[in-house]
Amino acid sequence: MMTEARTARHSTMEASDELVQMLRRHAELLPSPDEVEAFGNFFDRFGDARVVLLGEASHGTSEFYRARAAITRRLIERHGFALVAVEADWPDAARIDDYVRHQAPRPRKGDVFVRFPTWMWRNQEVLAFADWLRGHNQGLEAQRQASFHGLDVYSLSESIHAVLAYLDKVDPQEAEQARRRYGCLTPWQDEPAQYGRTVMMSGGNGCEDGVVAQLRELLDQRLDLLKHDGDAWFDAYQNARIVRAAERYYRAMYRSSTESWNLRDRHMFETLQNLIAHRGSGTKAVIWAHNSHIGNAAATAMGWQGEFNIGQLCRLAYGDDAVSIGFGTDTGLVAAASDWGSAMEIKTVRPARPDSYEHAFRRTGVARCLTDWRGRDKAALRDALSQPLLERAIGVVYRPETERLSHYFEAVMAEQFDAWVWFAQTTAVVPLGAERPHGAPETWPFGL
Repeated sequence: MMTEARTARHSTMEASDELVQMLRRHAELLPSPDEVEAFGNFFDRFGDARVVLLGEASHGTSEFYRARAAITRRLIERHGFALVAVEADWPDAARIDDYVRHQAPRPRKGDVFVRFPTWMWRNQEVLAFADWLRGHNQGLEAQRQASFHGLDVYSLSESIHAVLAYLDKVDPQEAEQARRRYGCLTPWQDEPAQYGRTVMMSGGNGCEDGVVAQLRELLDQRLDLLKHDGDAWFDAYQNARIVRAAERYYRAMYRSSTESWNLRDRHMFETLQNLIAHRGSGTKAVIWAHNSHIGNAAATAMGWQGEFNIGQLCRLAYGDDAVSIGFGTDTGLVAAASDWGSAMEIKTVRPARPDSYEHAFRRTGVARCLTDWRGRDKAALRDALSQPLLERAIGVVYRPETERLSHYFEAVMAEQFDAWVWFAQTTAVVPLGAERPHGAPETWPFGL
């Protein structure tokens, strides 16, 4: 989630008339994403990829969610994609996965998607996609069903609970040993940031040895544990990986923002690789995450200051078999908070700055389009998009009053993405309340 500007490498200037004309010429006009089939048709060209990364310029824009859902539906239905991995916590996304694959819910301590920002995944747009995916999977053999997973590192408490619940079932003696290993983290599991601060001030190693030992134990026993239930072991293993990654992340966040960012995105990439390996050879994946995660960081001010991201790692690992599609908007409404941890508001997005890519797209006069610059016949477009300009990134916090400082960073779009989906005007996501609708099944993913 990106809320602060990255340091610029070059000064920027307003987009040239040549770039605007080039964008207008290559813009492929899109229907509304609510016209799912017509919208999805435009993305058949990406169906041969191994990994398709779909971005967003904010965590609270309805059009981005609905567009990603329409594209993902097409890739699943027509091109054999079977894995959806998102910028969300693994245990929370597991509830959606259980729902869409008609499985019994995995054990939890509490409700799902209640950690700030609740509206990021607990919204009507995500529920509509989950309902569609559940219907799509109905009647399919398990290996042919599409799954839904979280990639993030923030679920320390729930992940500890998941590991212990699994071991209580398959090896109670080992569960007691795991409780001792995780006991060091117990006082901090609900406020892990305070753990990182305490360890930094004390100068010690904290709880690292215990969480590493527990992960190693699960790996050492995997052959025996896989005999019971391979999917259950994999879920416990991923949660143990999260505990290890979270312990490192919260220590790193007090040393270096670059180090903690890289730890987080490396964890997300490794989780993606583990998922693909677990689902089997040839598995094709769709990623939903912010533009700042799925675009190639090496082509942005992020990379110029030492950060990498899942988009860059996918490009290195999969080459042309990884396709990254960014999303952008000019004005409209967005669901966001004014400060971290504060209440959601519906905020007005300011018109894009004149020295930004978004302003160049705005000047085309096109309301909604796909711009694809792959292929030999797009060399002139790529050259035009190789001029460094600013790009806007709204996370879960939006501060219009300090927008240049808080929400813009410099990028070279031609190297950052393979294509761009543009909505000139957008609306906010619609958050869900705490209660599930009357008549919804007990497996409904939002609400117990």
